[in-house]
Amino acid sequence: MQRWRGLEDIPQDWGRSVVTIGSYDGVHRGHQLIIRHAVNRARELGVPAVVVTFDPHPSEVVRPGSHPPLLAPHHRRAELMADLGVDAVLILPFTTEFSKLSPADFVVKVLVDKLHAKAVVEGPNFRFGHKAAGNVEFLATQGKTYDFEVEVVDLYVTGEAGGGEPFSSTLTRRLVAEGDVEGAAEILGRPHRVEGVVVRGAQRGRELGFPTANVETLPHTAIPADGVYAGWLHAQGEAMPAAISVGTNPQFEGTERTVEAYAIDRVGLDLYGLHVAVDFLAFVRGQAKFDTLDALLEQMGADVQKCRELVAAEEAA
Repeated sequence: MQRWRGLEDIPQDWGRSVVTIGSYDGVHRGHQLIIRHAVNRARELGVPAVVVTFDPHPSEVVRPGSHPPLLAPHHRRAELMADLGVDAVLILPFTTEFSKLSPADFVVKVLVDKLHAKAVVEGPNFRFGHKAAGNVEFLATQGKTYDFEVEVVDLYVTGEAGGGEPFSSTLTRRLVAEGDVEGAAEILGRPHRVEGVVVRGAQRGRELGFPTANVETLPHTAIPADGVYAGWLHAQGEAMPAAISVGTNPQFEGTERTVEAYAIDRVGLDLYGLHVAVDFLAFVRGQAKFDTLDALLEQMGADVQKCRELVAAEEAA
């Protein structure tokens, strides 16, 4: 899959394509409906499928300081889109100048002049251009002028997550923030993932017999509520069952929120400096401060056993 950052990265000889545009944070099951439709339409027409997305999130430029927590960084979104059959991802730098582009100018500069759109696939509430003035109806009128089809796909999927609310990135962020990683996984179609580089912490876990990978998460990452979770630690191409701690470590008067993952039953791991990923399978318990160190150690042992059982059950399912 090709990855372009900015319009200038698009090959000069790029031909017709099927395009879909959106932030697509998380590439959740609703997003997948739209992207799969775009890919299928591209195959029917014999042209590539292109996803257009933005960096930073448009809200950060339009309303500075309002950047939402991100469910997936751009490289992860690209991997997920590639798995769906997308041929190219175009990441447009979203600047103040770009935000002032009118819907008509956006159509010409991006869809017509650069991507030579043969079809554009969007959800029913898609908005674009300055002050989000463009919608799918406007896009359809532009398609008649510039010779591209517009297809609208209902992205609304519902389930048990969020009490039956339609699946969305906003709902997923809320569930993650509440620690409902199982609900988030229902929407995403996979466990919520946090990524970053392993850095040196206070190394108390090592001293206590549970050495953890202290993950320095990427900016704006959506991090689950404080507590202990079962999941997996992905490092060097391996997925290891893990007990994951999120929080400030109140037992030792900590103040900085951290994400730490203990690779269950693994000895001698040296992950410092490596980029790793942590997948959250299930919430085990909330963050707590114990009366004694022995009580903490006893609870940590029980937590690890619970996480071992939860991961084993998931892998056997």
